[in-house]
Amino acid sequence: KGQEEEMLNYLKKRVKAFVVHLGVVNEVVAAVALGALYCGIPIITDCDLPELDNLVVVEKDATKVIGTAIDLKGIKIRLTKVPIPVPYGPAFEGEIIRKKDAYLEAGGTRSISFELVRMNDNTIDGKIEIIGKDVDEIPFGSTIPLGIVVDVAGKKMEKDFESVIERRIHIFLNYAEGIWHAGQRNLNWIRMSKSAVEKGLRLKHIGDILISKFRSEFSGVISRVQVTIITDEEEVKRRLPEALAIYSERDKRLSGLTDETVSTFYTCLLCQSFAPDHVCIVTPERLGLCGAINWLDAKTSYEITPTGPNQPVEKSDVIDEKKGSFKGINQVVMEKSHGKVEEINLYSMMDKPMTSCGCFECIVAFVPECNGVMIVNREYSGDTPTGMKFSTLAGTVGGGVQVPGFMGIGRQYITSRKFISGDGGLGRIVWMPKMLKEGIKDKFEERAKELGLDGLMDKIADETIGVRPEEVLEYITKKEHPVLKMPPMI
Repeated sequence: KGQEEEMLNYLKKRVKAFVVHLGVVNEVVAAVALGALYCGIPIITDCDLPELDNLVVVEKDATKVIGTAIDLKGIKIRLTKVPIPVPYGPAFEGEIIRKKDAYLEAGGTRSISFELVRMNDNTIDGKIEIIGKDVDEIPFGSTIPLGIVVDVAGKKMEKDFESVIERRIHIFLNYAEGIWHAGQRNLNWIRMSKSAVEKGLRLKHIGDILISKFRSEFSGVISRVQVTIITDEEEVKRRLPEALAIYSERDKRLSGLTDETVSTFYTCLLCQSFAPDHVCIVTPERLGLCGAINWLDAKTSYEITPTGPNQPVEKSDVIDEKKGSFKGINQVVMEKSHGKVEEINLYSMMDKPMTSCGCFECIVAFVPECNGVMIVNREYSGDTPTGMKFSTLAGTVGGGVQVPGFMGIGRQYITSRKFISGDGGLGRIVWMPKMLKEGIKDKFEERAKELGLDGLMDKIADETIGVRPEEVLEYITKKEHPVLKMPPMI
């Protein structure tokens, strides 16, 4: 017999072979099939045969046969060249497209927009569908609604991987010359340049980019990718609630975990193409300022790609527990910021705060007249008590520079137990836009009650009360806001 056992083991585990059988089974086919099975080679057939786990699989849909076989054997597909009409690579990641140079833009509070990655066993590999108009039917200078839905499937794919893979849309689209991407989830912002469109770039090519990169970068977990690009406004509106529900479900996974119960935090360096010295530190109680990467996402990202942007950081020695300063964190921040940031306090915005890039969902700013802080969300375009709108504040806060008194944050961080806890916490908030107050009301009131601050939301001013510091001060004085009894922030 020689080395029969070793040979069979080799064929089963190392040889990426499979048999596709279509049509009638006769004696010859049956004999060949038994030989293949003896060698550990699986058979995918459209015949009504008894299935044998991972060896005989019945697939009636001919379009899914090859995808099923690839999943079964864990075959990794790598595309070396992204099939688009413009140059593609990391060299273009920091490219800025000004509004005057943009053929079109979507999102960024200018239109309804979202991006979503979801696990779907019915994914048709390589399929790109456009629902609505592509660039050829869109006039120059247009602002369009946009939905990007990426369906993925694979033998080792898990639901927990969705958000990690979704966040890579940011990098993969920015690699294309002529595409600029910022933000995430339903706060994304995309521009396509006029020069790229003249070279033949179309919205369809977003699908080509994502299919190519997801297959190559996540080949260990993804074997099939399908992309749907939606520019029809009614269809975008119809699909948005599903995306919002999925985002919400992801955010709930962290309940029960606290910063004290883990010894490891994670870095996130995804935005260093725009802010080279910015380093996000993601903890169980402080998600990334983009709002798309929480502690579990970062942990999962590291497990999928150990050399990727999310790396574990041991907290090490505590320097200041109240403000959230740790020796291990500071060492990593200094290294990853290229020596530009020597120390950060995770729970303070007044003393060595964490830096910000430009993808933050909200901005927290010190209001000295009220001895408190205001928070403004990206969707709000009106005036604020700082005298600056969100866009102006963003230019001040972003770029990876420490700006005491100002800080970019993810929306979920507002209702965290650790929200600027080193500066007084939730009780410091004196102003928020009405839409933000309504959006976080339930979680906010629950957290406020837990902290002994019942009724706090009603004591916080919004734009209907006023946008000047003196108007806010008059309101919080009338409402006996707890900030009035707190020590000075400076």
